Amino acid sequence: MSKDPEIPDDVWEQFARDSERDIRGSAPKEPSARARMVTERLKKKEARGELPEGWRTGPAWQKKKSRRGLWTVLGVAVAAAVAVVAVKPSLLPGDLFGGSTPETATSTLPAETAAPTGAPGAEDPETPTLDAPFAGSPALRWADGEAGIVVPKAKALDGLSKERVELALQQTKKLLVAANLDTKTLRGERPEKAFAILDPQQPDMFDDLNRALRKPNKTYDPLLMFSRFDPAETRLVGDVIKTRGRMTFEKGDQNGVAVHADYTFVYPVARTDGSTEVTRTIVRRVLDFELLDATRYVATEGRLNVVQYSRDVGNSTCGVYDGYMHPEFPSSGPTGSPAAGPTTDPYDRSRGIPAGGAEQCGTASRT
Repeated sequence: MSKDPEIPDDVWEQFARDSERDIRGSAPKEPSARARMVTERLKKKEARGELPEGWRTGPAWQKKKSRRGLWTVLGVAVAAAVAVVAVKPSLLPGDLFGGSTPETATSTLPAETAAPTGAPGAEDPETPTLDAPFAGSPALRWADGEAGIVVPKAKALDGLSKERVELALQQTKKLLVAANLDTKTLRGERPEKAFAILDPQQPDMFDDLNRALRKPNKTYDPLLMFSRFDPAETRLVGDVIKTRGRMTFEKGDQNGVAVHADYTFVYPVARTDGSTEVTRTIVRRVLDFELLDATRYVATEGRLNVVQYSRDVGNSTCGVYDGYMHPEFPSSGPTGSPAAGPTTDPYDRSRGIPAGGAEQCGTASRT
């Protein structure tokens, strides 16, 4: 190929230098005759020392080299990070792999619609703290407080309207909230909101509950119906109580709307002496109510009759009947009477609550 007389040699030489640099990093290509000639001339000039020092390794190439070195270092760092995440994916924020750090999980379990077939799986053995009170607990993915009490869709029953069923369900939810989530109830005050839902005409019910609150003992224990902590001893950590359970309904034995409720509440607590140690108390309640027809029975319209109720508590001192739950902390060890009951998993909602659950005080396998 002949040289174009309008293109000076220095432009061709620059073209040759750029071409040589770029061609070295790509698949080989046959240069033109002119390019070969210029390249040969440059090699002879280099051999005679007529080219400036570093013409092959000028600033542009050095800058490119430094960038390659930077990317090499970054590549090693990224590879190391990937290896760490592969071992423990929970280190990644945002729960990308379903194992986010405590208190940052965004994936809440769907509402419980049927009895579980077993206990929740084991969690990483993480210690709860004031900032992460549900660390290491299956309840981390449970709903918060009242949101965990999901009322099923009401429908008419034999002789009972849909509206009547809805009333019974909503009253049951209100009672569960008032007895287990209301802040006044939890700190040991009289649960007035709960009393406003229970039927005062139900024989002995109001008298027994009032007696239990006024002078608690083993026979009359307010904890059978209400969750209460001694404010002089224990305080709740944060403002979240984890809740999980389900509610069902049918026509009752007295032709009213019968509601069955089975819920577990997880309370993170700390001592009031300034300690930062955190533990959890887990309370499961199984209750049956019936909304009676006040035109046919001695009952108060819109109030619930209690058919039966039982509870199971994980992590509360045995043998104390002062009307409060007394959580035990790992640093202090067990207090009160020795646990006479079996070791059970308080998160296992597949098992039934044994008869005399309040008296079968056992050991919680985890909190």
